[in-house]
Amino acid sequence: MTATICASAAEAVAGIEDGATILVGGFGLAGMPIALIDALIDSGAGDLTIVSNNAGNGDTGLAALLGQGRVRKVICSFPRQRDSWVFDRLYRAGEVELELVPQGTLAERMRAAGAGIGAFYSPTGVGTPLADGRETRVIDGRTYLLELPLRGDVALIGAHRADRRGNLVYRKTARNFGPVMATAAATVVVQVDEVVEVGRLDPEAIVTPSIYVDRVVVA
Repeated sequence: MTATICASAAEAVAGIEDGATILVGGFGLAGMPIALIDALIDSGAGDLTIVSNNAGNGDTGLAALLGQGRVRKVICSFPRQRDSWVFDRLYRAGEVELELVPQGTLAERMRAAGAGIGAFYSPTGVGTPLADGRETRVIDGRTYLLELPLRGDVALIGAHRADRRGNLVYRKTARNFGPVMATAAATVVVQVDEVVEVGRLDPEAIVTPSIYVDRVVVA
């Protein structure tokens, strides 16, 4: 499978519809696909569900998307940080929904979606408000919560380099959620620093193979 090398970020995000569930890579600003998010804002798509590690920083990236009123719901692990004032304001005003998911569970729910796993049990969250109304099971004397896979219509992720087939390598902590998100979405759009010819990437360094990647843009 060969990914499409797009001429612009606008071309890369074209076709994202209102109401889509979008997985957005990044850990804070590390690996955040800012150019793709900006292009998504310009596209006009709204009523979105955003799945990400956090709910935006400052006034750029996810925070800007939230600030434009395009997001209906956020599914994340860290909605409040010292610079998450956009989400904080919207949430307190009742203008955005929140589903809080522990970080490891968030990653595993997306990994499960990519692996075709129907559901899994996790002990994280047992005995907290996150367990209220949830299905539980006792295994070997320990209580677990049932967790369901988390799929996206689109994944927007950042990588370091891609080759012309769409194989990806990442740089340091910018790798974070990108690899699992690439397996869990119907359409995967990747922002990279550079596209190189096939054969230029060390096969041992490729983390996300091209079979998972649909569109690539240099930004």
